[in-house]
Amino acid sequence: MSVAVKDVLARLDSILLGKDRAVRLAFCCLLARGHLLIEDIPGVGKTTLAHALARIFGLDFRRVQFTSDLLPADVLGNAIFDPVSRQFVFHPGPIFAQMLLADEVNRATPKAQSALLEAMEEGQVTIDGTSHLLPVPFFVIATQNPQRQIGTYPLPESQLDRFLMRLELGFPGRRAEKEMLAGQDRRDLIRELQPIVSVELLVSWQEKVRALHVSEAVRDYVLDLPDKSRQIEGAGAGLSPRAGLALQRCAQAWAFVEGREMVVPEDVQAVAPNVIAHRLGGHGGVEDSGLSLTEKIIRTVPVR
Repeated sequence: MSVAVKDVLARLDSILLGKDRAVRLAFCCLLARGHLLIEDIPGVGKTTLAHALARIFGLDFRRVQFTSDLLPADVLGNAIFDPVSRQFVFHPGPIFAQMLLADEVNRATPKAQSALLEAMEEGQVTIDGTSHLLPVPFFVIATQNPQRQIGTYPLPESQLDRFLMRLELGFPGRRAEKEMLAGQDRRDLIRELQPIVSVELLVSWQEKVRALHVSEAVRDYVLDLPDKSRQIEGAGAGLSPRAGLALQRCAQAWAFVEGREMVVPEDVQAVAPNVIAHRLGGHGGVEDSGLSLTEKIIRTVPVR
């Protein structure tokens, strides 16, 4: 692990106390050029994590509060008639940022949620037949409340599949929570954060992650996991080929953060639960054995 990577993780850990694994997974998601879905109850640090990542990397950051009356144009922007030029002029929406926080994304209607689909997959948005490229890097962090809460709309499978990872922050340990009570307000700490990694260095890290060596044996192991999901009872249609690509990219990012120059099966296993579970949709529940389908898939596939 390089000094710069260690420093990034240390800064993030100082803001989100007691969330070391979640912080590392979020960092890996950014390195893998993916989008992150964080599902948890209010008040556990979802928005704080997004702000901290943006500040550390000096990214252009925008936040959109998703509500039931949100329209796609509120996110994407729209064309407004200019009486001087007598033409419609496109005014970019908040999605034209390097990092977009879609806060409480499942409180918006499916129509508003769909505004993110093209942007997350293609890195562009199309308005009135004209495509507009988004900045590079472009990273979406979406937070959502548990679906049992009032006023939420379930994310469609096509939307879930565009998130490289899904994670839960959970509650911090008692010691970490006590340190939060005795320490400085998290919002004040974020304001004091200074960028320690340039956008150019972040992009070079992303390129190194994409080029990290994956052996044939590890690649076969990655392929075995989606293949098993298509055979196991209760998993619906199973995982798509995009899930296999996501697994490999996230495993490469995890290996990079660990300081290795090649991916090992343990890297795949480290990220697999956060890459697989949300792609199984409603089929990821706990079985009578007490294991989730995700855990069952990982445990029953032998390492090559």
